[in-house]
Amino acid sequence: MTLAELLPSIGCSTEPVLEEGLWPDGTRLAGQDLVLGGVPATELAARFGTPCQVLDERTVRARAQAFRAALPGAEVVFAGKSLPCPEVYRWMAQEGLSLDVSSAGELALARAAGFPAERIILHGNVKTAEDLKAALEHGVSRIVVDSLDEIAQLGALATRGQQVMIRVTPGVDAHTHAKIATGVEDQKFGFSLASGAALEAVLRVVDQPSLELVGLHCHIGSQVRHVASYEEAVRRMVGLIASCGTRIGQLDLGGGFQAPYLAGDTAFDLAGFAHRVTGTLNYECGVHRVPPPRLLVEPGRSIVANAGVTLYRVCAVKHGLTRTFVAVDGGMSDNPRPALYGAKYSVRLVGRGGKPKPVTVVGRHCEAGDVLAEDVLLPHDVHAGDLLAVPVTGAYHHALASNYNQVCRPPVVAVKDGVARPVVRRETEEDLLRRYV
Repeated sequence: MTLAELLPSIGCSTEPVLEEGLWPDGTRLAGQDLVLGGVPATELAARFGTPCQVLDERTVRARAQAFRAALPGAEVVFAGKSLPCPEVYRWMAQEGLSLDVSSAGELALARAAGFPAERIILHGNVKTAEDLKAALEHGVSRIVVDSLDEIAQLGALATRGQQVMIRVTPGVDAHTHAKIATGVEDQKFGFSLASGAALEAVLRVVDQPSLELVGLHCHIGSQVRHVASYEEAVRRMVGLIASCGTRIGQLDLGGGFQAPYLAGDTAFDLAGFAHRVTGTLNYECGVHRVPPPRLLVEPGRSIVANAGVTLYRVCAVKHGLTRTFVAVDGGMSDNPRPALYGAKYSVRLVGRGGKPKPVTVVGRHCEAGDVLAEDVLLPHDVHAGDLLAVPVTGAYHHALASNYNQVCRPPVVAVKDGVARPVVRRETEEDLLRRYV
């Protein structure tokens, strides 16, 4: 049954409910307005313009604290690529997290934030010489190597015992979208466990006098729902540890913990993960008679996704043969995820209600694939000037934003206790012109 066929059973309600679990903590309705971090969405749109990415600071900090509380013996590493922003990095440092960066650019943001170098890990399947030199100059604690060429290059550049971890492809299917599955064989990330490449990488690192092997790393994908996938990764990684012939003191299981995007989606079972994965790790190490390594996890999306809301202004409404298109002042330049891998979102009209009908929300860019949300319920009289709010936009929106059609990127506005302040300002046309010669 389609959404349109379901509408008669829904009735003529003019006020959709606030979907549980999707919005930042403490989000509430004040009449027809949406209050984020104590600030009305209409006020945010009027003050900062649209599109506008709103980030609730209390929600970000609470998610970070939840990971530390659930895994008190582990090192919790924020995946900086999910929301590269010095202010957010400062929050993570204050909450006691470490930081994962994947380029010299992300490292520059960490340096600007004053993030402690001893808690920074450089990652990424390809690191340029500039990336490696920047990491060595700044004294990052660990570098995760991803190819034999990189091991040789880093070994030549390093002048002391640079700590490294080896990225392993464990051959675990996380049952997620193919474009965000990173633990299966025959893809670009890591050294294959099944082929013996991972063990070969261990030997190569040990053979480099300027490098110190301290751990193994794996990542099985994003939006992972099942704890059992991580348990299987632990079993395979401990098997490799037992065959290394050298002490492995750290095991990084990566991140990828599911965040809910639509009504009815469940949040990741963090408590179950902590209990089952640590239990599996201790059991497997006992079976293989190796000392249990310290566990590392790398949450990113699961910390910031549900803390973010994007505000758009409706620019036009067009009626096709079978669909109604609601066009907004943003699109794939601030959210390419639907075009990249079919990500789905909820949408809410702010400021008034109305009898709902299904519509397709599209962006302003010159691509037929510039679609933000399909078959979502908005008031039947939605019109130009209306304000829309899209939840769960804290992760990979600012990070993936582009200047397609030379559209300026939106600001990121932090809200907390009724106070709103930009942590990333809106891009201007002067910013765009500055790079041209």
